[in-house]
Amino acid sequence: MSSSPGRGQVEPLAALVAVFAVGVGLALYVGAVDATIPTFASDRELAEPTADVLVAEAADAATGTVDPPLEPVVDGARPTAHEFNATLRTDAARWTAGPTRPHPLALDDCAQREVAVRIEPGVVRPGTLEVCVWPADGG
Repeated sequence: MSSSPGRGQVEPLAALVAVFAVGVGLALYVGAVDATIPTFASDRELAEPTADVLVAEAADAATGTVDPPLEPVVDGARPTAHEFNATLRTDAARWTAGPTRPHPLALDDCAQREVAVRIEPGVVRPGTLEVCVWPADGG
């Protein structure tokens, strides 16, 4: 078998242009797919991080306890183009912040976190923070 010196080779510049074209095409494809993914996200996927943000905003940095009321921190935790309601409960008290939930709101639109709640100075009780998220248009 004889081999020809020009066989099976590509000019370096043509190979670089081909690799560049494939890279640009892949980047455009990934960008287009990434831009469409948020439209498929459900409110359940927003409830979990919203609950995490609200706990971080409402909790005392030194003790980690949540200090009611929640109204001062709800605006900082609200996801864009969405509304949410937060309810903090202990065995003896309940605090609610945000607009009233539309009915019926599926349970999948809510997330819960177990938190320590400071009822008054020196009194901390276990509690549950429930966050429900829905689109701002009400549905």
